[in-house]
Amino acid sequence: MSGSSDNAEYPVPTIIGSLIAGVFFGGVGGGVAFPTLPTLGTVLSISPFVVGLILSANRFTRLLINTPAGQIIDRFGARRPMTIGFLLQGLAPFGYIAGLHPSLIPLFDAAAIFILARILWGVGSAFVFVGAYSLVVQVTTSSNRGKWIGYFRGGQSLGFPTGLILGGVLTDIYSYDIAFGVAGGLGLVAMGVAAIVIPDLSVSVEEPATLVELPNIIRADPRIFMIGTVNFTVRFLFAGVLLSTIVLYADVNDISIGAFSAVGVSGIIMAISVLFSGATTVFAGRISDLLENRALLTVPALAVFAFGFGLLGVVPTLIGTLIGVSCIGIGVGGSNPPLLAHLGDISPDKDMGKMGGVYNMFGDLGSSFGPVIALPLADQIGYRAEYIACVGIIAIVSIFVFRTLLSEELPHLSPT
Repeated sequence: MSGSSDNAEYPVPTIIGSLIAGVFFGGVGGGVAFPTLPTLGTVLSISPFVVGLILSANRFTRLLINTPAGQIIDRFGARRPMTIGFLLQGLAPFGYIAGLHPSLIPLFDAAAIFILARILWGVGSAFVFVGAYSLVVQVTTSSNRGKWIGYFRGGQSLGFPTGLILGGVLTDIYSYDIAFGVAGGLGLVAMGVAAIVIPDLSVSVEEPATLVELPNIIRADPRIFMIGTVNFTVRFLFAGVLLSTIVLYADVNDISIGAFSAVGVSGIIMAISVLFSGATTVFAGRISDLLENRALLTVPALAVFAFGFGLLGVVPTLIGTLIGVSCIGIGVGGSNPPLLAHLGDISPDKDMGKMGGVYNMFGDLGSSFGPVIALPLADQIGYRAEYIACVGIIAIVSIFVFRTLLSEELPHLSPT
C-alpha cells in the first residue's frame, strides 16, 4: 500500500522516530527476559518444563493475537491500539517482579504470575508490531519506504541485544527486581512517546495467513513446506534452544567475564550472537540477489550454524562459546534472507503478503516450542549433549534442502 498525499502533513521522520523508539524499548524489555527468566527454576524451585512454558507463553499468545490485532487496527486506526500495546509491554516486566514476590498476588503462585505476565507481553507485542509495520507503509512513499523500513528494523534489531546485556548486567550488579523495573519503565516511556507522537491515521492491514489455512498452503508446493521447515528449525534452535539455555550452560561450565556471573555473561554472549545475525542478514540478502537460485546460500549458512552448536558442545570455554555463538548468529543471518526472497521468487505477486505470513508463522512456531522442549531435555541429557543433537537436526534439514530447494526449478505457484 502506498502512502497517500493525505499523509503529507505528518512529519515522517518524527513518526518513524517514535516507532523506532517504541520498538527499541520494547526490544529492550524482550531482551531482558533471556538472561534472567531461564534461571527461574533455581530461584523459584519450578520445573524446567514450567520455565520453558513461561518463556514460550508470549510467543504462543502472539500467534493467536496477530490476526485479531490487525482487524482492530483496521477498524480503529494505529495510535490507540499501539499505545495500549506499548502499555501492556511496559506493565509485563512489573508482572515479573510480582512473580518474584508471589505474596503480592495471593490468588496465584509464582509460575502462574509469570505466565500471565508473558501472555500480557505477547498481546502487547502483537498490537505494536502489526500496527507499526502498517503505519510505516501508510506514511511513506515508494521512493523512500525502503530507507524508513530499514531504520525501523534497525531500532527493532538493536533493542533486543541491548536488553540482553542490560538484563544480565543489572541482575548481576543489583537484582532481578531492578532489571525488570528498568525494562518496565522503558516500556512505559515508549507508550508515552507513542501516545503523543503517533498520528491518528486509519491504516489498512493485509489479512495474514492463519493457522487454519496453513495445511492447504503448504500442500500447494513442497518448496513452501521446506522453506518453512528451515525457518522453523533455525528459530527453534536459535530462539528456542540457544537463548533459553545459554545462561544455564555458562553456569554449569563456569564461564565468566571479570566479576560477572553466568547471568551477566550470558547477556553479553547472546547479544554478540544477535548482532552477528543482524550484520550477516544485510550481506546475505545482497549476495542472494546475485544467485540464480537463492537457496544455494542456505546450505553454507546452515553449515556455519551447525559448526557453532558443535563448538559449544565440545569446547565449553569462554573463547569456544564466543566463537560458537558468533557462528550461530552468522548461520541465522545467512539463512533467513535468501529463503524469504526465494519464497517471494516462486510466489504470485498477489500472494506475497500471505506467503511472508506463512514464513513468519513457521518461525514463530519454532521459537514457541523451543524452550518447552529444550529446557526439560537439557535437564535430562546435559547442555553439551543437547547442542551436539542440534548439529544432527541441522544436518538432516540440510539434506532435505538439497533434495527439495536445490533440485531442478519448479514452476511458479498459481495464485490462490
